[in-house]
Amino acid sequence: MSDQQWMQDVLGYLLDPMKPEEFFADYHEKKAFIAHRDEPARYRPLLSIQRIDDLISGMDFQSGTLDMARSDPPIARADYSFDSGMIDRGAVARNFQQGATIILPQLHQVDPTLAGFTRSIESLLSCHVQTNIYLTPPDAQGFRTHYDDHDVFVLQVEGSKSWRFYDTPVANPYRGEGFQAGTHEVGEPVQEFVLRAGECAYVPRGLMHDASTHGHDVSLHITVGLIVKTWADLMLEVVSEVALRRPEFRRALPVGFAQPEFDRSNAEAQFKSLVAALASEADLDSSFDMFVDNFIRSRTPNTQGTIVNFDTPAKAGQRYRLRPLVPWRLAEDGDEIVIITAGGEVRFPAAAEAGIQILLDGGDISDGSFPDLAADQVQDTLKKLFAYGLSTPVG
Repeated sequence: MSDQQWMQDVLGYLLDPMKPEEFFADYHEKKAFIAHRDEPARYRPLLSIQRIDDLISGMDFQSGTLDMARSDPPIARADYSFDSGMIDRGAVARNFQQGATIILPQLHQVDPTLAGFTRSIESLLSCHVQTNIYLTPPDAQGFRTHYDDHDVFVLQVEGSKSWRFYDTPVANPYRGEGFQAGTHEVGEPVQEFVLRAGECAYVPRGLMHDASTHGHDVSLHITVGLIVKTWADLMLEVVSEVALRRPEFRRALPVGFAQPEFDRSNAEAQFKSLVAALASEADLDSSFDMFVDNFIRSRTPNTQGTIVNFDTPAKAGQRYRLRPLVPWRLAEDGDEIVIITAGGEVRFPAAAEAGIQILLDGGDISDGSFPDLAADQVQDTLKKLFAYGLSTPVG
C-alpha cells in the first residue's frame, strides 16, 4: 500500500482485513484486535531503523524528546543525558547495546510523513492523535505490565514482538487515571501472540499488557495514541453553560455542610431541583460547537510547500482547491467571514464569501472567483488561503 493509498484509506491501512464497520461495532473501546497479515513491508513507508539512526546521530535531542526504558534493571534519564539536559548520543547507543529501549515521543511533530499519517486519522476520528516510537534490541523488554489511559494502535514496522494481554481492571479509564503497581493485580495472561512486521494490534485503554522482543532482530514499532474527548467532558461543559445562566448553580453549599451533625435533607432537595433544571435547560449544540471549534483550532496546520512556492498566488489564472484533510468551519463576524481552521482562524472580507464557499464545497477557484472584490483584495485573499494551508495549487 503506497503513501497515497493510506492517505485515502487510513483505516484500511490499520485494520485490513477487518472492515471498519465491524471494528467500531465489536472492538472499539471494548476489546483488543490483532490484524495478522503476510505483508512485512506494509508500514515501512512511515519509518525505518535507518531513519531512527539518522535522527539520533544528526539531531541534538533535549530531555523529553528522547527517552529510554528497560524493565529490569530500570534505567534513569541521567544514564543517557548530560547535566545540561541534552541527550548523550554515545550513552544512548551504549544503553541500547545493554537492552534498553529507545523511545521517540511525539515524533510526528517533526517528521512530515508521520505528521501526514496522524492527520489522516485525526480527520476521520475527530480526536487528537500522537505517535510514540519504540526501538527495542533483541531479547529485551522496555516496560513492565501496565495499562494505558488512551486507546492505541501498535504498528509493527520491523522485527517482531511477543505480546501478552491480561485483565482490564478499569474500563475506559480517565486521562491520567494510570496503572498502579500493587493496586491492580496482574494475574495470568488471557491472550499471547507475536506481532510481526506489517501487522497491527489495537489495544483499548485499561487493558493490561506487556511486550518483549521476539527472535534475534531489533524491533521497531509505532504506537499511535488516540486522545479522545468523552461524554463526561461534554457533560461538564454543559453543566458549566447552564450555571452561567442559572445563578442557583453558583450559590455556596449549605453553611456547615462538613460538620458531623449536618442534616442533608434540605441539600438533597436542592440537589434534585438542580438536576431537574439541568435536564430542562441543557443545550447540546452550544457545547458541541465549542468542542468542534476547539478541536479544529488545536490541529497543526499543514503548510507544506507554502514557503518554497510563496509566489504562486501571484500567477494570473492559477487555480486552487481545498487542501486535503484540512479541518474547517465557516462563521460570520460582522463585515467579515471567518474560517475556523487548524491553528486558529483566518478572516476575509464578506464579499469573498462566494468564492470561498466554492473552495470549501470542493470546487476549484482562481482570481476570477471573487467578482465582488477589488483586484488587490483578490490577491490578498488567494495569498491568505494559500499561506494558512487552506488551499493548494491545481496543476
